Amino acid sequence: MGKFHLADEELLRIWICRKCKARNRAGSSKCRKCGSKYMRAKRKEKRVKK
Repeated sequence: MGKFHLADEELLRIWICRKCKARNRAGSSKCRKCGSKYMRAKRKEKRVKK
């Protein structure tokens, strides 16, 4: 990742709403924006375009 390991860890503790793509706090049960309960954790590795 980057130079700052603590900052990287903090950025990875984010949940993404699969419905509206909003960022939410870690461990949240529903989206702060749309109220959907369909969430995923932020990806750990970067995706590379081919």
